[in-house]
Amino acid sequence: MSEAESDARTRTVTWRDYREGVTAAKTMSGLEYLRAIVRGEVPGAPIASLMGFAPVEVSEGRAVFEVEPGEYHYNPIGTVHGGLAATLLDSALGCAVHSTLPVGAGYTTLELHVNMVRAISQDTGKLTCTGEVIHVGGRVATAQAKLTDASGKLYAHGTTTCMVFRPAGPGGRE
Repeated sequence: MSEAESDARTRTVTWRDYREGVTAAKTMSGLEYLRAIVRGEVPGAPIASLMGFAPVEVSEGRAVFEVEPGEYHYNPIGTVHGGLAATLLDSALGCAVHSTLPVGAGYTTLELHVNMVRAISQDTGKLTCTGEVIHVGGRVATAQAKLTDASGKLYAHGTTTCMVFRPAGPGGRE
């Protein structure tokens, strides 16, 4: 056995079929749907399982996620890859927007701006990412989020612009 083989680590990832959640989302408001995910009644996003983070709280216009950074999040230079912070911010921002939408409405991220302010390591401890809506209009929504540790120290912050898709009203116009 080579030194590289004896040093190898493994991680097993499991997730539920995302299509169950897609079906449920069509029958619930954004807030109802996200609360069902937090309660474990419908599957969350498979990427959350892959990256080891989870939504822990949602209210109208606000979404909170948590992650415990681990070695499997590392980049080749010995710190947590910035993609973890970016993914957490994108998730909290998008879910904050989604929590304000009625049944049948959806959204997509048009723009994501991320500011990393300090390195993250597996010694950082649990991180909390809190997203809050700034504005929700007929077609465009904006939100902001912060990624902090247990003491409130800031690691990253960001903003998003989302396009909102609303169900067609009378006369077929969206």
